[in-house]
Formats: sequence, C-alpha cells, structure tokens
Amino acid sequence: MSLLDLAPVVPVVVIDDVETAVPMARALVAGGLPVIEVTLRTAAALESIARIAAEVPDAVIGAGTVKSVADVDASVRAGARFLVSPGTTPALTDALIDTGLPFLPGAVTVTEVMALAERGITEQKFFPAEAAGGIGYLKALSGPVPEVRFCPTGGIRPDTAAAYLALPNVGCVGGSWLTPADALASGDYARIEKLAAEAAALR
Repeated sequence: MSLLDLAPVVPVVVIDDVETAVPMARALVAGGLPVIEVTLRTAAALESIARIAAEVPDAVIGAGTVKSVADVDASVRAGARFLVSPGTTPALTDALIDTGLPFLPGAVTVTEVMALAERGITEQKFFPAEAAGGIGYLKALSGPVPEVRFCPTGGIRPDTAAAYLALPNVGCVGGSWLTPADALASGDYARIEKLAAEAAALR
C-alpha cells in the first residue's frame, strides 16, 4: 500500500477527548478521506487509534508524531496501520522498518532525504513544509532526488494545498485544517465531513 496514493490530503488530527475519535473518523471517511493520522501529542491518542481501528473499518488509521522505539511499539499495539515521524534517527528508522507497516519518515534536508533513500525509503514526510521552504524547496529537491516522493506537512492550507499537489514529487499533503478544535469540541461532524469533501476534490 502506498500511503501517498490513497487520498490527496491526510488529516493530521490532535484528539483531546477520546469520545470524539470515532465520529470524527466516520465524518472524514464519509467526506472521502480514509487515511487519518492521529498525532501522539495527547493522552487520548493511543486509545483513539484503537477505537477507530476497531469501529471504523473503512478508515486507514495511523499514528503521527512517532519519535521513539517506544512510540512505534505502542502505536502498533493500538492498531495503527501506518506510522509517521516528524524526523528520523537510525534507531527509529530501524524500528519503523521492522514493523512491516507503511511509514513516512520525516526529512527536510537533502542529506536526510538521501540517507533515507539510501535505505530504499523513497516515500517520505517533508516537515515542516512551509517553514522549510515549501513549494520552492520541493521543486529544487526534485532535481537531485527525483525518485523520492513526499507528503509535505506543516503550515499547508486549503488555498495552498493544490499547488503542492501539482508538484511531480508530491503524492499527498498533510493538513490540520480538516478537524478544527472548535468543531470537535462542539460535535460539528457535518462541518468536518464538508471540509473533507472539499479536500478530497483537490485531486
């Protein structure tokens, strides 16, 4: 499974209340975005992944902000079907490979991109996308490393996503705008489904 080809936008979700996880995931899937990355930034993250894995079979649920071997192990136990890291170390890369799951390791410099490609990893997360140079930087990367495809994440907005997706070395983008905190807090899942549908139409 290539994560980069399943949907144009991967919702990058921060969940504070585990009770919102399943209805949120159902809304995203209904809107046309089955790939969902729940970041390991809150105490509710792992249980949220487990609930979505168990109750929303059409969702391809993954763990993001995976920074350690312990994070990898916990995410796999929770039922994550893919893993995303903000950056990479040799130990973390080994652990990601050992799971046998699809994963997007974070890279931002040419050296980091080449080091991962040297290990046969040609699908990577480009983070933080906007802060690191955005579209211009990714265009420049396509010259020396055309074999690597990216999921840029970080600062991408609905009005800039299409320009990223038009790049030949971008398969999808990560977006945090799809699950606004106020929509989750108020249970406005119709709004989340609408945002997902708009994002799904970008490709």
